[in-house]
Amino acid sequence: MKRNGKLSRRSFMKRGSAFGLAAVKGGSVTGLATLGSSWSGTLSADSQLPDPQSVLDRISVSQYVREDYRELYGMSDDKPLWDADKDWIRTVDWEKVREELADTTVRFAIGAADAESAAEGLAPFEALSGIKVELVPIPDDSFYDKALAEFISGNASFDALQFFSPWLGDFAAPGFLHPLTEYAEKWSLPLDDFYETYRQNYGYFNGEMYGIPFDCDIQMVHLRTGFAEQVLGGPVDRVESVPSYDELIRLAAELNKVEPGVSGVGLMAAPGFWSTYTWEHIAAQAGMMLFDESWEPIFNDEAGMQGMEIILELAKYANEGHAGAGWPENRAAWLGGQVATNISWQDSGTQAMRPDQSQIVDDFVTIYEPRIEGGRFAPPNIAGSTSCVAASAQNPEGAFLMLAFLTTASIMAMNEANANGVAPGYRSVLTNPNLQEVSQPAKVWSDSLEHAWCSPRLPGAFPIEQAIGNEINRAVVGQISAKEALDNAAAAVREIMSSNGFYQGSDPVDYAAVAPGLYVGKDKDLPF
Repeated sequence: MKRNGKLSRRSFMKRGSAFGLAAVKGGSVTGLATLGSSWSGTLSADSQLPDPQSVLDRISVSQYVREDYRELYGMSDDKPLWDADKDWIRTVDWEKVREELADTTVRFAIGAADAESAAEGLAPFEALSGIKVELVPIPDDSFYDKALAEFISGNASFDALQFFSPWLGDFAAPGFLHPLTEYAEKWSLPLDDFYETYRQNYGYFNGEMYGIPFDCDIQMVHLRTGFAEQVLGGPVDRVESVPSYDELIRLAAELNKVEPGVSGVGLMAAPGFWSTYTWEHIAAQAGMMLFDESWEPIFNDEAGMQGMEIILELAKYANEGHAGAGWPENRAAWLGGQVATNISWQDSGTQAMRPDQSQIVDDFVTIYEPRIEGGRFAPPNIAGSTSCVAASAQNPEGAFLMLAFLTTASIMAMNEANANGVAPGYRSVLTNPNLQEVSQPAKVWSDSLEHAWCSPRLPGAFPIEQAIGNEINRAVVGQISAKEALDNAAAAVREIMSSNGFYQGSDPVDYAAVAPGLYVGKDKDLPF
């Protein structure tokens, strides 16, 4: 998706059909979409729809995960990547779904480029439910503006959509989204299986459930094993080798000298949200929070400054062009072997394992988040996507069921196995030993999520991210000081908040409702 000229990280991903239903290889869609145009299987008693079990049996590792990846890691149907007892599509009563909703239609807003592959990938949902899915293509570069315009009209052309999670406040606060608690309870959606940070920040707004977490990201730190071992003088320990950001700075400085053409660290410091995410990642470890309980910006404090100072130190050893680098440039440099350490998303660890995507296979490791003295262990849950139903939906319950299908544990686990960048947010997936064998960061990732930091999903969240990042970038390129950058950003953020209804006696978001999701690690023991 794109807004204000800035493409989101995910839109650059060469991935499967829209919303993760298939993996892409060589420009052609593979996965569920290649199981054939017919999902007829064994007919059920009414002789109209296939027996649900015959459809579910084909949503499997052997049918969905790429063959070369299956061979590489010995994946098979005998080694499930998920817990069948937690996998919603295998626990819901499909006969009841059919009885209540068969022959209805769901209109699904989707990026236009993904419409064809999504139609194929949704065939098993239609076979299971009897619900027809009608896709509503929206140009990828205007998804936000088009969706918002339709919401404002009061008669949106879609029932369901999936979108960049920071937009949740923009869509939920004005009442554009349909509450989902009733449906989640009726159809027993396993909300307890989602990590708290995703459930709170991708699912809830002001205490009400509006979304089902979809693409569940976290930022992490990755090292090139061979280079790091040269400097460290021995094997990399995921906890002890780089225990602090001071040590990461020292390591990056040394690694910057190891091999021509290889920089000490990969940084995303382009203007806009890219710089914001990098700064939030580091400053969160120092204890930074964006707002106080009155929604006043407080991030230009000592903790925020520690984050800025660390970025400016790391920038001395960063990849060429880091001040213009977002995720696409960072991904290319990391997978191409041009950086020795990297601050990025978790999929930098999974994709680096895949020979068709990476030149550093078997020469990297994802470590636990470095700490900052006097701070905390707060791995950052940044970006990602959520799945929602429009308040004006003609078939809200059918839309909910379709989104529950798209986000179910088995499909999300196989997205991770396909290394397509669409990340699962379930404990039962990320703690699965079979999944951890095919996703190198999964163990550290799953441990880290119990302590995650996240920014609040507010009206105006995306402009806020843009404003902060623009000022941080100015400091990175030397136009202003770090303190000026954060002070300027705080002033800009307060203005954006005010324009969205804050500070006027009745804030559009209750801080107490949001607070539990902002840092879920309070009072928890460290995982190491």
